[in-house]
Amino acid sequence: MKLTVLVDNSTLIDRYFLGEPALSFLLQDQDFKLLFDTGYSDAFLHNARSMDINILDIDYIVLSHGHIDHTGGLIPLTQQYLKARIEQIQVKTPILIAHTDVFKSRIINEIGDIGSPISQHKMAQHCQLNLRKKPYWINDRLIFLGEIPRLNDFECQDSFAKILNGDSIEDDNIIDDSSLVYRIDNGLIIIAGCAHSGICNTIAYARKICDNAPVLKVIGGFHMLDASQYQLDKTVEFLAQLNIMEIYACHCVDLAAKIALSQLNNLKQVGVGLRLDLN
Repeated sequence: MKLTVLVDNSTLIDRYFLGEPALSFLLQDQDFKLLFDTGYSDAFLHNARSMDINILDIDYIVLSHGHIDHTGGLIPLTQQYLKARIEQIQVKTPILIAHTDVFKSRIINEIGDIGSPISQHKMAQHCQLNLRKKPYWINDRLIFLGEIPRLNDFECQDSFAKILNGDSIEDDNIIDDSSLVYRIDNGLIIIAGCAHSGICNTIAYARKICDNAPVLKVIGGFHMLDASQYQLDKTVEFLAQLNIMEIYACHCVDLAAKIALSQLNNLKQVGVGLRLDLN
């Protein structure tokens, strides 16, 4: 399995791609292609074209959660699908996997709706929707975690928006946040979007449903922006105990968090254009 970073906050030196404060990965092997999040804009499509990647033949779309910096690209993606069909260009109908709350509106009073810019109804015109709360095995090695239990006392303590839940407006605890797990013979690779559930909670849950297998690599957003010293210390302590071979912290991880994580001696650089072999 290969992972390509299509969108991240950073780009790699001497690689001329577009970056934005968002995230999108492509997973592919000989059998299928999976788009994990779509970033904020059409940047992921621009970068994919620059890398000679055809987005019109993806088999799966997985959304880590409903925030616009992970779902904003759904608008230009569906526009590409429509244009291709008009021109009679072959387009696959992907299966879209996400939590059942992923398309709900999220409101910050002074900003507006920071949720998905496209509705569930409209997305269903372009994809087969598979919305669920429970873990889902996409194939015999790749798992969508579903709703992640929040068990520790140092992560996911903030609620900065409201969610429209039917006729009611409630605090948004981003319970739709999820991740992917790729299981190989000797351990697990965790692929996170933003880890609003907490990267440690995410890893703990992945190990629980995968028979406590060791964690080899973690890549993605760790939701460590303006983290307290307590969170930084406890996260580093948790990760150190796992002896993870490689940590690729990106997107929503600030400088202070990266400095703290660098104590682990296995923190790697991430940017648009990065390609990883996950096997």
